[in-house]
Amino acid sequence: MARMLTVIGLMSGTSLDGVDAAAIRTDGERVERCGQGVSLAYSPALRARARALLDRAVSLPADDPELLSVEREITLRHVEAVRHLGSLVSGVALVGFHGQTILHAPAERRTWQIGDAALLSRETGLPVIHDFRGADVAAGGEGAPLAPWFHAALMRDMAGPLAVLNIGGVANVTFIDADGGILACDTGPGNALLDDWAFSHTGIACDIDGRLARAGTIDHARLERMLADPYFARPAPKSLDRLTFASALRIVAGCTPEDGAATLAAFTVEAVRRTALPAPPRHWYVCGGGRHNPVIMEGLARALQAPVDPIEATGRDGDMIEAECFGFLAVRALRRLPLSAPAITGGPACLSGGRLTCSALSPIPDWLRDISDNTRRDG
Repeated sequence: MARMLTVIGLMSGTSLDGVDAAAIRTDGERVERCGQGVSLAYSPALRARARALLDRAVSLPADDPELLSVEREITLRHVEAVRHLGSLVSGVALVGFHGQTILHAPAERRTWQIGDAALLSRETGLPVIHDFRGADVAAGGEGAPLAPWFHAALMRDMAGPLAVLNIGGVANVTFIDADGGILACDTGPGNALLDDWAFSHTGIACDIDGRLARAGTIDHARLERMLADPYFARPAPKSLDRLTFASALRIVAGCTPEDGAATLAAFTVEAVRRTALPAPPRHWYVCGGGRHNPVIMEGLARALQAPVDPIEATGRDGDMIEAECFGFLAVRALRRLPLSAPAITGGPACLSGGRLTCSALSPIPDWLRDISDNTRRDG
């Protein structure tokens, strides 16, 4: 039986709100325990600078001074998270570092997560696994979503078919059939459009408690224009960049702040409803920041014709699922287990990935070297 490791997983999602760090004990196939977690927000200034990079990322050179400055600040925020959590959890062996996505264009075989793994390793004294998506994208896969293996491990004792819906900046679904088979894809926008809309009209970074959306009325004509995007006719697997549906903000530009928010929340819900799955899930479990928006959750409950619950109904912490996932995937990468699969990312095969980075302050112990010899290594 494979060795269980205590790992810190890190995630900074497309909502650009900060970094989540979570401790997990796993062998990359089974989850023995999910432990403590911490969330550290980005400062408003750092969030604004990171958001500005998204608009330039397509043509941004890798040595751009602003990019390097933002990357360093983001990495140091991750260092703080690891140090904070490491003071609460003993025996941490490894860090799984997703980084901050600034571009995701798998059709062009590009995906770009910024973050300095070598700096993170030096400052924490721990080996770091990073670059989880690159191998799948290079092979022609979507490189996303990557959470389905973890979702399936969490739900292994629950009867399918069921769905785990993650609503971050982009929303993605993991469908788990009654026989354990997995299909996954990005469904459409998550919180990103609504966050951008709320910030531009209220100066607040998100629609807190859905108050703006609840005060508005859905503009169904504008909603149908957004749903006419060819993405929704594509079968799974498929994935999105945070800015894929930036045109939606132009479509709702003539709305009141309240009606625009109501229409964008409905866009998130309807995109989920229209996602073609192999069978109707008997239950939906929702994680990610979107589950805190009651307008979205109520809309999902009406639209999906099945029970819809936050993933806390299974005893999990929905704010830490993605961070836990990248701890889980870090161990899979060490063991050369698949991170992706044809029915998850559309790639040509079940592919592993990830790179191991370590510094002079984080030498690899013999037991870790034994299971990491085939992992691409830096440092």
